[in-house]
Amino acid sequence: MGGSNSTRRVSFESDENDNVTVVKGVRLSENVINRMREPSKPPFRSSPPPEPEAPAAPSKPTPPPFSVDESELRRKITEEVQKGLEEERSKTQYELHQWLEKERARVKAQAHSDAQAHVQGEVSRILASERAAALDSVQKAALRERVTAEEERIRTKLLAKQLEERDQQLRKQDAFYREQLNKLEERSTQFYKVTNENYHKAADEVNAKFRRYEISPVCAELQDQILKCYRENAGKTLLCSNIASLYMQCVDSAKQNKLRTGG
Repeated sequence: MGGSNSTRRVSFESDENDNVTVVKGVRLSENVINRMREPSKPPFRSSPPPEPEAPAAPSKPTPPPFSVDESELRRKITEEVQKGLEEERSKTQYELHQWLEKERARVKAQAHSDAQAHVQGEVSRILASERAAALDSVQKAALRERVTAEEERIRTKLLAKQLEERDQQLRKQDAFYREQLNKLEERSTQFYKVTNENYHKAADEVNAKFRRYEISPVCAELQDQILKCYRENAGKTLLCSNIASLYMQCVDSAKQNKLRTGG
């Protein structure tokens, strides 16, 4: 909506008798028309002395002539036109001001609505972005948990397998050591048996050969120790192998001495 100052074209024309001036393009108010109808004072002119009156025949009275002052009429018309233009301009300015106020309010409301829509859009976008980031973080955390759990399961399985293999190795070693221990105990028992038999055999031979001589026990102290060890460690003769070895060395040394001395 808008308005601009309009210009009216006013023209003055005269009729054929030059008695009436016609104004085109102007709307006159009732007051102007009434003032225009008022008779103007005739101009003062000198007249010759009156002639004697003659009887005149009676006639109809003629109406006074209607004359208009053209300059005065133009001035009044111009004032009315200026007044109408001022009123129209004031009205146009008022309407323009009202339109500007409405347009300003509409633009302000539209800007506020657009700003709210923009803010809501930005908030929605930020929330969507944060929601997507949170979902991605949760998915990554869940994936890490699954990977960690799988690694832990594989590590536990591998450790269990290693423990099982280690247990099997320990069992094999235990069986091997038990077997070796049994063999050592068996050899120790056989060694003790042979040693004891050899001892008694040698003792019998010595007794049979040298009955006239007084016989004293050979390595009696070691013999007592080995007998005591066998009694205290029944079934564990391997523990007495050191004493048995010393006893055999002592017996062999005694034999060598007897052979050298011939006694």
